[in-house]
Amino acid sequence: MRKFTAFIFYLLLIVTSATANMSAEADSLLFENQRKRVNFLLEERSRKFGEYDHSLEQKTGIFGLFKTKTDMQKSINILKEIVINDNKIFLETRKLLDLKDTEREHFQKMATEFDSQVTAYMRTISKLQEENEKLRLHIKDLEKGEHQNGVVFYLLGLLFIGLLFVIYLLYRRLHASKN
Repeated sequence: MRKFTAFIFYLLLIVTSATANMSAEADSLLFENQRKRVNFLLEERSRKFGEYDHSLEQKTGIFGLFKTKTDMQKSINILKEIVINDNKIFLETRKLLDLKDTEREHFQKMATEFDSQVTAYMRTISKLQEENEKLRLHIKDLEKGEHQNGVVFYLLGLLFIGLLFVIYLLYRRLHASKN
C-alpha cells in the first residue's frame, strides 16, 4: 500500500511540474521576445545616432563650408527620431521589467502552490498509512477472535461428546439393570 501511495504521489508531482514547466516556458518565451524587442530598439538607436553624427558633419552650404537650414533641419529630425526611439526603449524596458516581476511572482506563487500540494499529499499519505495500520490491527483482532471462537467450538464439541458418552453410559446401565 505504501508503494502504491508513493507511486501516486510521485505521479501527481510529475504531472503538476509538467504543466508548470509548460507555463514557465511560455512566460520565458514572452520574456525573451520582449528582450529581443528592446535590443532591436537599442540597435536602431545606435544606427540613428550614427546618422546624426554624419548629418552634423555634412555642410551643403556655399563651397561646403557652411551648414544650411536644410542640414540643420535634417539633424533636428534625426534627433527627434532618436528621442521617439528612446521613449519606445523606455516603454519596452518597462514592459520587460514588468514581465520579469510577473514571472518572479508567478514562480513564487507556483512554489507556494507546490508546497501546499506536497503538504496535502503528505497528509493524505499519512492518513492512508494510519488507516492501513488500523485495518491491520482490526484484521489481527478478528483473527484472534476466530481463534478464540475455534477454541470455544472445540471445547463445546468435546463437552457434547462427553455428554453423549455419559448418556451412553447411563443408557447401558439402565439396560444392564433391566436385564
